[in-house]
Amino acid sequence: MRLRALRGAITCQENTKAEIDGQTQRLVAEMIERNGLVHEDLVSFIFTATDDLTAEFPAAGARAIGLGDVPLICARELAIEHGMKSVIRVLLHCYTDRNPSELHHVYLEGARALRDDLPA
Repeated sequence: MRLRALRGAITCQENTKAEIDGQTQRLVAEMIERNGLVHEDLVSFIFTATDDLTAEFPAAGARAIGLGDVPLICARELAIEHGMKSVIRVLLHCYTDRNPSELHHVYLEGARALRDDLPA
């Protein structure tokens, strides 16, 4: 097994706890499922959120689906003038036997536009 990193992002429709929790949970679940990971494979998650998402920490949503024993941290995304709004991004570190070319980075909702080079 090798240590690998996966990227992902999702947009939120509104700045509410329920939306941030739900979208974070959807993104994390998709990343785990698409890459065939199990809980023991997970090393850590780094979440970022844009300045307009202030109602909840993305890590709180991840903890709510059983990731409380995995190191999670949140940070503020850079406030770039032309940057996309209402985005949660994640960098997931995991152990896997898969080669980098076999890994699936996950971009959902409006965040698909951030990485149009990846398959949907």
